[in-house]
Amino acid sequence: MSQHARGQRPEAAPFTERTPRVVAARHLTRRQGRDKAGRFLVEGAQAVREALAWQGGQVHELFVTETAAERNPELLQEASNAGIRISEVTDKAADSLSETVTPQGLIAVCDAVPQPLDTALQGTPRLVAVLYGVSDPGNAGTVTRVADAAGADAVIFASDTVDPHNGKCVRASTGSLFHLPIARSRDAAEVFAACRTAGLRLVAADGYAKQDLVEASAKGELKQPTAWVFGSEAHGLPDDVVASLDTSLKVPLYGAAESLNLATAAAVCLYASARDQRS
Repeated sequence: MSQHARGQRPEAAPFTERTPRVVAARHLTRRQGRDKAGRFLVEGAQAVREALAWQGGQVHELFVTETAAERNPELLQEASNAGIRISEVTDKAADSLSETVTPQGLIAVCDAVPQPLDTALQGTPRLVAVLYGVSDPGNAGTVTRVADAAGADAVIFASDTVDPHNGKCVRASTGSLFHLPIARSRDAAEVFAACRTAGLRLVAADGYAKQDLVEASAKGELKQPTAWVFGSEAHGLPDDVVASLDTSLKVPLYGAAESLNLATAAAVCLYASARDQRS
């Protein structure tokens, strides 16, 4: 590894899986460790690139194998220019920090991303995605990516939804976690109240709703500032939650499919609102 790539350790041997800083970083693979430290891990060149460009927080350290350093010299130069500590690690140490089947040997330690609810919803938001009780991290990360692509103003992780810093959730978001405000609160009532205070209409995505997206669009309802509320993959939204929201809408199914998965349904709903709000 080149001298600049080693950052502050130009002559040191690579860290192993037993080096204290690697051990400390490994605690961030668990939610309890992330919550305690207020930090999380980001793996892979694309995600690390997004983290380095992030204006909302700080990258504290970059762990990199010799092979990954040779593949990503521009990333290491960017990190070095920003004064970020760069630590060469062995392949085994990198594997111990990775939650993927094929580790990429490039892992950043970053500040946690969630903001307070009122901060995430400040200004005049037009489109927000609320995840309620979503347990699958891949789906949660994909919905975050979809919300980003649709130009949403924020994503809120409500109730017992998976941690946005979960490794699979971070990877599925492909960097979108750094692009728009993220908030989380176990108190769903607090989330819904904050959305209403921000002037958002709360709309449940519900396969059993009487009205569908096409009908709502024809009436001009989707032009309104909207917080879409998406429920869990297996059970959707509880009846009492649906009843507490302003309305519920379903995605029309024209073929024989019984339903859409969460991420696909979220994409249809968010883009329907985005299209009507921009038309």
